Amino acid sequence: MCCSSVQRRLRLLLAEITPCCPQTTVRMGLALQLMLSDFLLQLARIQTDSVADRLKELYPDVHLEIVAMSTIGDKILDTALSKIGEKSLFTKELENALERNEVDLVVHSLKDLPTTLPPGFTIGAVLKRENPHDAVVLHPNNAGKTLETLPEKSVIGTSSLRRAAQLKKRFPHLEFRDIRGNLNTRLKKLDEKQDFAAIILAAAGLKRMGWENRISTILEPEDCMYAVGQGALAVEVRARDADILEMVSVLHDPETVLRCIAERAFLRRLEGGCSVPVAVHTQVKDSQLYLTGAVYSLDGSDSLKETMQTSTAADDKVLQSLEEVDEQVQRVGVTASKIPSDAQDRAERLGMELADLLLSKGAKEILTVARQLNDSR
Repeated sequence: MCCSSVQRRLRLLLAEITPCCPQTTVRMGLALQLMLSDFLLQLARIQTDSVADRLKELYPDVHLEIVAMSTIGDKILDTALSKIGEKSLFTKELENALERNEVDLVVHSLKDLPTTLPPGFTIGAVLKRENPHDAVVLHPNNAGKTLETLPEKSVIGTSSLRRAAQLKKRFPHLEFRDIRGNLNTRLKKLDEKQDFAAIILAAAGLKRMGWENRISTILEPEDCMYAVGQGALAVEVRARDADILEMVSVLHDPETVLRCIAERAFLRRLEGGCSVPVAVHTQVKDSQLYLTGAVYSLDGSDSLKETMQTSTAADDKVLQSLEEVDEQVQRVGVTASKIPSDAQDRAERLGMELADLLLSKGAKEILTVARQLNDSR
């Protein structure tokens, strides 16, 4: 799903975070889905625990208290995500809690965060990315099949315009229909009814749940590129809180940070979001960051796709002095003071330059039509 939807607050009592601060209370908010039973909270809890466990390893004297809070986005369950519009519906209350000092950290799926954050907030950590690709989950009656071998007019469930546009182009014999709900709900709709031959889900969520056995196929970039930031968790904090930023900065995974900065810069330059089909693929190889980006019409018949690259090697001069923690050094909402600034700058420029290339070839027109058609549906 495009946007996550509920907050959990963790009060973390950390001893000796810094020599001058022998005891600090950190309240940690997590964005997760509001559900009706403890079982349905599994994915959000697993994601929460993965961050909390890392902090406990680094700061052993930690006590956690978890409280849930719903957001406006939680209550809109009968509308396709692409029709809901702004991602702020799923983050506004969480950031309000940060602003009121009710929490100190909010953990999101990075793909849920807009590329421009409200003033006073920053992404203080981007954790190592899980598999960012999408996965095909088949109805039990279709075991052993693939999207290519499913019968004509088989219905595939996805609420993502990005997935539908790419897969319509690649598999024109299939039909695509919106499916809403959390991960558990969508799997239940698939298994217990005959409405869908298969559904498309993020592989990362299935892996975190321990449900990799449900994956029939991982979609390669040739079939379906992924969403910006997909598979990565992000920790949002108040930009002015230098101590908190310092504490969470050790959670940054440098390769993931550079990949996601490039992806987010690409999306921001295109002015894309949930309501238009924009897809990316990134990799780091031999000190080079490769970014492939694409835009699509809603039916996938019209598209633009290009690849560019840049060096990830750090300038020795830059390595000699780290940036000071400051809101002004954010790159597409990310503060990463321990990662060489020139590498981050190049990643950001890569995303912008690739977007400019697509815009010069007509990407704005494709996305404008896609947005208008989606709004009129």
